[in-house]
Amino acid sequence: MKNADLFPEPCNADCPVRKTTEIIDGKWTTLIIRDLLSGKKRYSELLKSLEGISPKMLAVRLKELEKKGILSRELFPTIPPKTEYQLTKLGLRLKDVVLAMDKFGRNL
Repeated sequence: MKNADLFPEPCNADCPVRKTTEIIDGKWTTLIIRDLLSGKKRYSELLKSLEGISPKMLAVRLKELEKKGILSRELFPTIPPKTEYQLTKLGLRLKDVVLAMDKFGRNL
């Protein structure tokens, strides 16, 4: 089967693959989604679980995902402030994408 048979249309702005890539593109983005698939996480929990990510990069990626409607943020007015993140319904729809990536990676 040729690539043209799988995807006969050009990958323009309406291309579903492009739309998905625009959401999950960027280092750490997919791993943040992966971690949130198990449920709510605090900022500090995400920082600990994503070995090698800087606090600044985590904050940037979380803001991007919130802006795209993939996750929601809840801020608790405590001292120090507590913030929890969870996937939205749209974000949860990425589960199959992340599972496919997991399956592919296990076979490398």
